[in-house]
Amino acid sequence: MPKQKTHSGAKKRFKLTKSGLVKYMKTNKRHRLTQKDHKRKRIARTSGICSPANAPTVKQLIPYKK
Repeated sequence: MPKQKTHSGAKKRFKLTKSGLVKYMKTNKRHRLTQKDHKRKRIARTSGICSPANAPTVKQLIPYKK
């Protein structure tokens, strides 16, 4: 059976935890930070866990990532 290709965008954005959950970094922390609310920036610092509905799709895109 041929190998499956990893999605180039997904491999940069998602990681798997030891328990198999899909982890990602939140958005809106790149530019124009002076006019954004402190709470919004603080929340964007943390990583997020992908929802159970989207996790199987993301795992298909990154088949060899551990």
